Amino acid sequence: MATPLSPGTLAVNVLDAQSLLAAFGVLGVGVVMFAETGLLIGFFLPGDSLLFTAGLLCTGSGQHGVKLSLPALLVAAAAGALAGSQCGYLLGRRAGGALLARSRSARLHEGAQRAEELLERYGHAKAIVLARFVPVVRTVLNPMAGALRVPVRTFTVWQVAGGLLWSLGLTLAGYALGSSVPNVDRYLLPVIALVVAVSMLPLALELLRSRRAAKAGVRG
Repeated sequence: MATPLSPGTLAVNVLDAQSLLAAFGVLGVGVVMFAETGLLIGFFLPGDSLLFTAGLLCTGSGQHGVKLSLPALLVAAAAGALAGSQCGYLLGRRAGGALLARSRSARLHEGAQRAEELLERYGHAKAIVLARFVPVVRTVLNPMAGALRVPVRTFTVWQVAGGLLWSLGLTLAGYALGSSVPNVDRYLLPVIALVVAVSMLPLALELLRSRRAAKAGVRG
């Protein structure tokens, strides 16, 4: 669990991973994972950086003297990510595209377009897994899948697979780095930027593979 904060440190920046973790600890990770993957209003939350930073803080590295429990963190991260995704799917299945239509966020609508393109280009299984690694898209793909009537069993199986790979993978990557590099929190911002970039590699590689396959098809 996180170390209690003094009254002077209660201000929380929801866009800053260390601030969230210092204030709410493991519970905050589960709540943010649920909100980012299950509720459209959570599209701006720092999912990738939060998971990685939380894993790092399990080693005792970081500001505020915060140290989290790794087993509790893994459970909270996975539970929040999986429950949120399933909730988003069910909301989309019931409300259709009405939820997205009411939003005025250009970023959210752009993410919805990318999510729909993923589903059309790669099929349900691959798109659901790949979307986990793309900010905003991982928020809107779930209700999009529900609105497009992706079969419940198909969605559930692949969102669980992608959700575990994403949430546990980034958390354990942070823990591994914090365990092996002394004072790594001094370089946290560039490290997080690198991690976010690396987390998008599965989608980048899939896009590259698809383009090569398309070119080969044209030549043939």
